[in-house]
Amino acid sequence: MKKIIINGGNTLSGTISINGAKNSAVALLPASVLCDESSNIYNVPNISDRDVLIEILEKLNCNVIKDEDAIKIDSSKVINTRIPMELSKKMRASYYFMGSLLSRFKHVEIYFPGGCNIGKRPIDIHIKGFEALGAKVQIKGDLYTIDAEELNGANMTLDFASVGATINIMLAAVKAKGRTIIRNAAREAEIVNVATYLNNMGAKISGAGTSVIRIDGVEYLHKGMVEVIPDRIEAGTYIILGAMIGDNLKIENIIPEHIDALLSKLTDMKIKYILEENSVTISKCNDIRPTNLKTAVFPGFVTDMGQPMMVLLTQANGVSMFEETIYENRMGHVKYLNKLGANIKNGNTNAVIIGPSKFYGTEVEATDLRGGAAMVLAGLIAEGTTTITSIEHILRGYDNIIEKLRNVGADIKLIDE
Repeated sequence: MKKIIINGGNTLSGTISINGAKNSAVALLPASVLCDESSNIYNVPNISDRDVLIEILEKLNCNVIKDEDAIKIDSSKVINTRIPMELSKKMRASYYFMGSLLSRFKHVEIYFPGGCNIGKRPIDIHIKGFEALGAKVQIKGDLYTIDAEELNGANMTLDFASVGATINIMLAAVKAKGRTIIRNAAREAEIVNVATYLNNMGAKISGAGTSVIRIDGVEYLHKGMVEVIPDRIEAGTYIILGAMIGDNLKIENIIPEHIDALLSKLTDMKIKYILEENSVTISKCNDIRPTNLKTAVFPGFVTDMGQPMMVLLTQANGVSMFEETIYENRMGHVKYLNKLGANIKNGNTNAVIIGPSKFYGTEVEATDLRGGAAMVLAGLIAEGTTTITSIEHILRGYDNIIEKLRNVGADIKLIDE
């Protein structure tokens, strides 16, 4: 069993460089299936989700070549076959193969995706989008079979500005006949990244990053390339850490506009930082002010930052209110923060955090990806030794987290017993 062991309390200084965004990479790799030739993706994070997606691509007869953070995918001889349950269940983003395979082959068979247990995450909005394009969906147990004689452009308004549904419908529409218009589309930067990749291959997508996306279908996608944008969640995680135990800790390779909501909240909390063109430098704040925080779709405070942010709220001088509006089961980490010494009263989607709290090392569990990141932050500010189990969740989304933290002064290691 793999575990992370942390001896907390060290001050962190130096530079952490942010890798490519997990939430972009896991959509870009399935999007590669749409290319009729070969494509290249650069700045791909070295995370376990990447490896699962590559395995799926290889099952589909794609030739995948990895070279450090670059991946070349030759999808010219891709075949359409059922994606095995053992692979699709490993991660949520396996569902992007629904859109890409449907677009290319008009048929797809895949099992319901897996991922973190953070609440109900139905894909009904995805399905409604596919049906609007002309597809028929059959569900037997966990197996989804999606067929279309042909896909035709359609006008649709999403019930909710879902990132996954926006991307999946966009993938399905790329080779549909005519124009597709997606209204109430999600506006996250990851969607722009995927649209840029497809447009580089010859797709005709406009409006990505706004609430209305237009896709004019094409028959053929040629060679293309894209660079994965920096990971705003990874950046935010380390920026939060710097506010608690940093000494001029520099987080570089960021896009400041992608973390506006976090930086605005830090300002509300009277936490000072130096913002430059592609970096943030931050030091420990000794008088963190409490605040109220509600997660929201972009450009609001991203749900993936909520759990790490709760660690910072435990160090504020007073009472903070936290509300999660996207997922109804994202509080699994709270009992472990309380075990470490936090004073948090929580329901399913909200919490009252009373600070500041002194943390003391103990054994905790990474209940999900971002809950696991919260455990790492908590262990680093705790007195004594913290042991984190179920760390496969953390490794799904944070590239080289152990070495990065060690390089700036953390006493942290991964063991495999």
